Order: sequence, then C-alpha cells, then structure tokens
Amino acid sequence: MSKELMNKMDIDRALTRMAHEIIEKNKGTEKLCLVGIQRGGVHLAKRLASKIKQIEKKDIPVGSLDIAFYRDDLNIRKEQPVVRRTEVLFEVTDLKIILVDDVLFTGRSIRAALDALIDLGRPASIQLVVLIDRGHRELPIKADYVGKNIPTALSETVEVQLVEEGLEDRVILESPLVPL
Repeated sequence: MSKELMNKMDIDRALTRMAHEIIEKNKGTEKLCLVGIQRGGVHLAKRLASKIKQIEKKDIPVGSLDIAFYRDDLNIRKEQPVVRRTEVLFEVTDLKIILVDDVLFTGRSIRAALDALIDLGRPASIQLVVLIDRGHRELPIKADYVGKNIPTALSETVEVQLVEEGLEDRVILESPLVPL
C-alpha cells in the first residue's frame, strides 16, 4: 500500500525554505558549496543551488559524491554496489560543505559520505540537508536542515521520486500489505 506524503509543490516549498535557512545560518554564501549524495541528493543539491542563486544572486559550486565503496555493509551485501561518479571539481579544504541527501534513515549513508568527503580534504564545516527524515537512527547523526520529518515503521519504505529521474516529483510511503 502506498501513500503520497509530498507532492511537487510540497517539495518545492521545502527546498525554498531550506535554501533560506542555509543562507541565514551561514550568514550568506561565502565559502559555501553543496555536495549531493548520488543519486537523489545530487538532484536536490542542484535545485537548492538554483534557489540560493535566486535569493542571493550568487552561484554556489555543486558537486556529486558516490559513497558505494565507503559503505559499511559492502562485505554483507548480496549484490555488487552500483558505482556512480564523484564529481567535486573544487577544493573542499576550508569550505563550508552542505551535504545533501534525499532520505535520512539509519545514518549509515551519511557516515559513508562523511568519510568520502574527508578523503577529499579538510572542510571548515559539514552541514547536512535532507528532504525527508524518517527516524530509526543507528548512528548519532542529525540533519541541520530537514524538509519534512516523517515517523515511519521499520517495515515501511520512503521513496523520493524526482523529475530528473523521469518520474513525477513526489515522496511516497510504501507500507507492506498486512493479511486480514
């Protein structure tokens, strides 16, 4: 059974709000850059950069980060990880990195992303933006900016669908069917 949690307008509103929050917390855009975690985080990072540009009239560098080989479950996964591109075409040392992901769940993907970022240099700071925080953390990781908090059951899944992936912008909660 599936339920729509956010539609295109909800996602756009959340991204606009988070763009304003990022600018406010960082007192502008000086030394600011966005790095999206492959795949959904990259699309959201580009959208946030566009919104920040509309507000501040300044371009923000955007990179993409592949965390496939930084995951802590590589040796227990049945399937091989899908490797995507890491494209961070700027020096991260001394920058304020805004790490972007679509869904925050256990925190393990974010831990992997932090390891990958640190391998690229020593940022001044790393802040985390997520469109959805669904709870169930296994690591002490908390987002600085959240589009929407959605309490979920462990048996449920949250799927962020984006137009960049050929889908309609929306967030779906999938619940397993319970037999009567």
